[in-house]
Amino acid sequence: MSYIYSYITSFFKSAGPVTPEILSGLKSNIDSAKVVVYSKTYCPYCKSTKSLLESIGQEYKVVELDTISDGLTLQNGLLELTGQKTVPNVFISGKHIGGNSDIQALNASGKLKELLA
Repeated sequence: MSYIYSYITSFFKSAGPVTPEILSGLKSNIDSAKVVVYSKTYCPYCKSTKSLLESIGQEYKVVELDTISDGLTLQNGLLELTGQKTVPNVFISGKHIGGNSDIQALNASGKLKELLA
C-alpha cells in the first residue's frame, strides 16, 4: 500500500524553483558514479532498468525521487538538463543515456557493455 500512497501523494507535492545550485548539484551527482539512475520506487520501468543493471553485475547509484523532499524539484532540474520528463533517467559516465527503453535497446544491441567498459 505504501507504493500506491507514494504514487498518489506525488501529485500533490509542489516543486521548488530550479536554481543554478540545484543544477550544479545534479551535475555533480551525475559525475559521482559510473552509472546514475534517477528513479521512483513505484515505477515499473525504473524497476526494469535497475533489474537489468543488477543482472549484468553493474554497480549503480540510484536516487529515488519519490522518497526525498526535493524530488520534484530535482526531476524538473533533470528536465532542464536532458529534456526528459520521465523516469528512469539514466546516465553513464556523465552522459545522458535516456530511459528504460533506451538502456534496454543498448543492452539488446550489445552496446551497453561497451559503454560500461
